Amino acid sequence: MTTATELLTAIKDVGTDPSRGGYSRHGFDAPELELREWFTAEAGSRGLDVEVDRNGNIWAWWGAPGPDALVTGSHLDSVPGGGAFDGPLGVVSSLAAVDVLKAKGFKPDRPLALMVFAEEEGGRFGLACLGSRLLTGATTAETALNLKDREGDTFADAVRAAGLDPARVGKDDEALARIGQFVELHVEQGRGLVDLNAPVGVATSILAHGRWRFRFTGEGNHAGATPMGSRRDPMLPASQLILSARWAASSVDGSRATVGRIEPIPGGTNVIASSVDVWLDARAPNDGRTRAVVERITAAAKQAARDEGCGLVVTEESYGDAVHFDSSLRDDLVAALGNVPALPTGAGHDAGILAEHVPTAMLFVRNPTGVSHAPAEHAEAADCEAGVEALAKVLAKLATKA
Repeated sequence: MTTATELLTAIKDVGTDPSRGGYSRHGFDAPELELREWFTAEAGSRGLDVEVDRNGNIWAWWGAPGPDALVTGSHLDSVPGGGAFDGPLGVVSSLAAVDVLKAKGFKPDRPLALMVFAEEEGGRFGLACLGSRLLTGATTAETALNLKDREGDTFADAVRAAGLDPARVGKDDEALARIGQFVELHVEQGRGLVDLNAPVGVATSILAHGRWRFRFTGEGNHAGATPMGSRRDPMLPASQLILSARWAASSVDGSRATVGRIEPIPGGTNVIASSVDVWLDARAPNDGRTRAVVERITAAAKQAARDEGCGLVVTEESYGDAVHFDSSLRDDLVAALGNVPALPTGAGHDAGILAEHVPTAMLFVRNPTGVSHAPAEHAEAADCEAGVEALAKVLAKLATKA
């Protein structure tokens, strides 16, 4: 048997980012394609039959594919400069759980598949959970195919280069109908399990969350030749938006607001920008609170733009309401694992997209610092193996006929 830690070690050199630290592995780029090939080989070595659906999601079947399948898995891509565990831990744990079950002579009574979702983080094309959104129809093919990365390549270009047909991208009712239940294992993104002194937990819900792009337009000009009183500098209202995000989120209970990306045009040190794009991530326990945060930030941004004589266009790029995982399936997991803690999360996942369509649950593995989406993200080897054992127990319970 191969442990989760050994499998993570096998891919530790793929997609390292020397400038940011950590890993930059994005949907259908070279590192992510290498990882997809690695997963395909690992699944094949375990006797699993691998197929890729029309949206680039990978399925590895234990036994014949069929309806009412029990499916587990996660993703292999990362945010820019991300950690080693977000996504890959769920993938390697699914492989290791198959090893555990086969070593015990277990054979599933229902179809069972391991799954790798495409472009979960949105690090390349800006839309998170793209593979699961396309699978379920939460995002249209037209929207997805026209998304562009920072180099100007479209999602259509990327899937074509990966050997897929852009004309077939989109809602896949046949593939979705095969999923009877879905269980995703993930490193916890927070300190809930640390505070509860537990290596493994079960998810209850995901915060309502979305992404908005604020485009401020002003007048590009010379940094030395333009008097301060004659400027229409879009960087000023952009800065006000960043400051207002902290204030607005602090004023709405349980909410978070983050600006993690800003792009001035043309981006020269001695140039007043002509436009500035700012991306806002906002989350809260429900739709009303999330919208309230965004409305407050937007109002502050509009006023700041008017004060500087700048224009502003706000675009909602993605949104998902709060997700509450299937309570019956969650209770089955808790019972199978001996009453482990159940806790909410502020992070989005493919499981959250699937939850509207099929019974879905999540397992979390303890993160000793709570840091995620950064190089310091970590999980101890013993906790990773506890996660594998937990996943194996859950799969064995759910894949055995009563």
